[in-house]
This record gives sequence, C-alpha cells and structure tokens, in this order.
Amino acid sequence: MLQPRLRASFRVLERAFAPSLLSSQQPTFHQGVPSAIAPATSLYSSPSSSSSSSLLTRFLLPRSQLRYASHASQGAANQKARDPPGKRLGAKKGAEEYVVPGNIIYRQRGTKWFPGENCAMGRDHTIYATEAGYVKYYMDPERHPKRKYIGVCFERDGTLPTPRNAPTKRRLNMIAVPRQVQVSETSVESDAATGTTSVTHVEASKTELPLRPGYMYREANWEIGRAAEKAGIKVKEFNRKNRWLAWRKRKARAERVAQMKSLKSRKKAAKKAKAGR
Repeated sequence: MLQPRLRASFRVLERAFAPSLLSSQQPTFHQGVPSAIAPATSLYSSPSSSSSSSLLTRFLLPRSQLRYASHASQGAANQKARDPPGKRLGAKKGAEEYVVPGNIIYRQRGTKWFPGENCAMGRDHTIYATEAGYVKYYMDPERHPKRKYIGVCFERDGTLPTPRNAPTKRRLNMIAVPRQVQVSETSVESDAATGTTSVTHVEASKTELPLRPGYMYREANWEIGRAAEKAGIKVKEFNRKNRWLAWRKRKARAERVAQMKSLKSRKKAAKKAKAGR
C-alpha cells in the first residue's frame, strides 16, 4: 500500500508521460511503410528515447496501480485447519443386552436403523428404549421388506417381531406377589351324649407383608368416596338453569374483591401518613 502523497506524485508522472508512451507504442509510418518493415536505421534512430519509455512503463505504471484484498481471501488461511472430534456414532448396546427406559441403543446420522417394538427415535435419529428388557436387532418383512429394526423384548429368549394377531405384552416392572386373603373355616361339632351340634367360625389370617418405613395402609378410593353417603350427607345437585344462585355467588365474589381492595388502599394510606410525619 502506498501513502497518499506518493500516490499523488505517481499520478502526476503518469499523466505527464502517458501521451509519449502511447505514441511510442503506436506503429509509425516511414514513407508510407510501417515501422516494422522500415529500414533498421529508422528503428534504432533514438535508442535513448526507447530505453527511457521502457523504463517508465516497467517501473512507473505498475506502481501506480493499486490492488485491494478481496473479502473472499480473508480468513482462508485457516479454512482447512479445522479438525473436529468424532461424534461417536454406532451401536451403544449389543444384542440381548439389558436396557432400561431411556437408554441409548444406537446413534446414527440418517435412518440406517428404525425403531421397533418398545423403542423410539429422537430428532437426531438416535434410537432409545422406552421399556425395560433385552435389545433385539431384527427385520420385519410385513412392515417393510428392506428396513432393519431395533426393538426391546421382555424375555431374553424371546424373538421379534411378534405376530400381528398375538396379544401385546406390557411390563410394569412389578414383582408378582401372592395375594393375602383371610380364610374363614367353619367347624361342626356334635355331642353324641346330648345330641346337640355347635357351629364355630375360625378365621385364619395369614401374615401380612411388612411395610417400608413411611408407608401405611389406606382405604380404597371407592370407600373414601362413600364416606359422605355413609354419614348421611346429601349434596344438592347442580342446576344450570338456577340463575338466582349464580347471581348470588357472583355478587358475593364481587363484594369480597371490593373488600380486599379497600383494605389494600387503607394500608397504603396509612403508610403514606407515617412517611409524611
């Protein structure tokens, strides 16, 4: 880059020598014949002038032309120096490996594998488990002839896909416990001497399961809902056409709101009075 003062001086020189340079470059006619065909004496008649013009064209004209850097070239030096780390794509869980809901099974770019039974796919094509079980890689020709699926089976020895007419299996991650029921037995005793019989009821209750600390037995929801019925309390049925009741409720609500506003205004006035004192 040239300074403004030097640039101005070179422009003045260019303007001064430009006509002479143009005239020296144009072909001259010597007695109706161009200079290229003219005698050799005419070509070398003024060696000093030709040398001076060549020097001026070589040094002055290129110096006067300024070149500015383009925007595309800025930052191009580090364009190919970026080498980001890999995204660790691929299988995260193998076949017949136990997973819980939320475990990532396969990471991919695009749908190389599709989510099967008890699996789902995220927005970045990641396949994860929605139920606890064992991972299965399989194909389902009934759904698609070429797609490959990843599913979760509840049994380790189970196979996927399940038949279309078979009932769906669901797993709640609960342990089956035998139900504890009170068993009542009746025993009949007969006395041969008196000729009388007596019937006695014997209740054999099995041991109850121990509770974890902080837990307690409670009544069923339907028993709680019948508490008012057992107590003899009756609630009036809601009548949509009873506008008188709706008006009374609306009026009472408006009165409460007005009362709260008046209390707030009184408190504000008391604070202002204390601040003024």
